[in-house]
Amino acid sequence: MAYPPSLGEICSTLRALLHDAVKRNLTEGILLSGGLDTSILAYVASRFVSQKAFTVALHGVPAPDVEYASLMAGKLEVRHLVYLFDMNEVLEAIPVVVNLMRSFDPMEVRNSVTIYIALRVAKERGVSALMTGDGCDELFAGYGYLLDLEGERLELELQRLWSGMAFSSVSLAKDLGIRVELPYLDPELKSYAMGLSAQFKVREERGRKWGKWGKWVLRKAFEGLLPDEILWRVKTPIEYGSGTHILPAKLSQMISDEEFEGEKMEYLEMDNVTVRDKEQLFYYRVYRRLLGVPHPIDPEGKICPECNSNVAEKANYCRTCGAYPI
Repeated sequence: MAYPPSLGEICSTLRALLHDAVKRNLTEGILLSGGLDTSILAYVASRFVSQKAFTVALHGVPAPDVEYASLMAGKLEVRHLVYLFDMNEVLEAIPVVVNLMRSFDPMEVRNSVTIYIALRVAKERGVSALMTGDGCDELFAGYGYLLDLEGERLELELQRLWSGMAFSSVSLAKDLGIRVELPYLDPELKSYAMGLSAQFKVREERGRKWGKWGKWVLRKAFEGLLPDEILWRVKTPIEYGSGTHILPAKLSQMISDEEFEGEKMEYLEMDNVTVRDKEQLFYYRVYRRLLGVPHPIDPEGKICPECNSNVAEKANYCRTCGAYPI
């Protein structure tokens, strides 16, 4: 009779798979946020090569990624560049991101602006290939909203996430003439993670005070190897880790209430596009200028009710405008 693997066996397997995945996707640089995902990659990669780590944040705004990434880089004794960008760089990056991602979804643009600047900085420093932690949150249930799901509901939501995985870092790097490697999507690791029960991904730790944790089994697999501050760091979205969460307020200051109300009605009547706030209006102006009015490529397919773009049949979120749920 075969017995299910113990936690210790699962953790050992994960470490071995990550070792092989990183080795197969080894690069000279890494985008280091100081979160669990990239810290694990940096730790494993340090056994093979001396990487250059890059962390970027908006100048003058609290950005916790800088503190945690510096802690991890110091532990590993890797070369670490912290680059603080300004609003002018953000405004220069926005059209590039909107055009490449074909999106005016505020969250997508906010997050991708940070990634684009980080990749650009790495290229300017002579790095031609970098690792990112993309895919870890999807495979190991890292997103905060997943913590409220259990059993079959959690399993089904993870499967929905897996069916639509796409990461802006790939397109942004290609545009810059460099490449990114995504070790968490290495086939063997990806397959193992998908087959792992969700009970090992979302779990309570250290009693009620700590509550539930996403990526629980990864945290357990690297206990004693990563600093506790990083191992048990709460998931921090890119926009909060880098400081770009202030973009809604910054961009709103550039559009008057009168402009917003007038253009909101104009785009609803002319384009049949719903603009939800001033930040999205800023991005839609750029989208419209560069790409035109959004429309379905397949009129028979599933269509977003807010921007008329096609969305995947199983998707409940529009990648073009960010409408949710649909």
